[in-house]
Amino acid sequence: MSYLLDSHAFIWAILDRKKLSTNVYRLLEDASHPVFVSAVSFWELSLKHRLGKLDLTGISPEELPILAQESGFEFIPLKPSEAAGYHLLKADWHRDPFDRMLIWQAITHDLTLLSKDKTISQYQSVGLKQLW
Repeated sequence: MSYLLDSHAFIWAILDRKKLSTNVYRLLEDASHPVFVSAVSFWELSLKHRLGKLDLTGISPEELPILAQESGFEFIPLKPSEAAGYHLLKADWHRDPFDRMLIWQAITHDLTLLSKDKTISQYQSVGLKQLW
């Protein structure tokens, strides 16, 4: 099984692992499963940092990919076909476009999304696998 970190789970994984659930913490300690960070998360975190909505505790958004690699995470790009197919995620429970794209990527790549967001769990009815 492979996993995709939601943006908040990624930040907690590199800056404050105490905020992770026991399940996610244990999973990240076990290097036998691939864990991905999406380019969408880097975009979201950079935007929130620029707007003053995210304090990265002394690191810059440009350092996030390096920290991800050092943590053993792999990258998943946003492919043109995923961006073009985004409209196929008909369910509209979550209004945040970043989260919706992460949901779409998790579904299309058959990844389990690691997210605390309870709203996201509604997408399990359309094929999302989620763990927290």
